[in-house]
Parts: sequence; C-alpha cells; structure tokens
Amino acid sequence: MQLILNKLNEILSYVKGTNPSKYIDISEVSEFCNISKSTIRRNVQAGTLKASSTTGKLLFKVSEVERWLNG
Repeated sequence: MQLILNKLNEILSYVKGTNPSKYIDISEVSEFCNISKSTIRRNVQAGTLKASSTTGKLLFKVSEVERWLNG
C-alpha cells in the first residue's frame, strides 16, 4: 500500500511541476527565490549553492535550491 502511495505522490509532483529532481536555469531560480542572478552566481562561486554547468549554462536541481533556501 505504501508503495502505491509513494508512486502516486511522485506522479502528483510531476503533474504539479514540483519534481525535486527537475533542473531549472538561473532565471527560474531568480524568480523562484525572488533574488538577483548575481546573488545566485556569488553563492555558486562560494560553494553554498550547487549547480551543474556541463551544458554550458548553470542548471540547478530544485531540491538543491530548496535546501539552500532553508539552509
């Protein structure tokens, strides 16, 4: 029963667009947190916010951004 509930919650998070493993770009992080892009870049540089740059631009996992905000 718990397995079914977990899967339903996972599906619901995908539908709502709040999937914690989803990646968002710096503009979306800025809007999500209501802070400037330069503040986000400073925190990436300082190592307090994790980001991926393998695609040539900064991408952030939603779960990492939430962790950083709740820090």
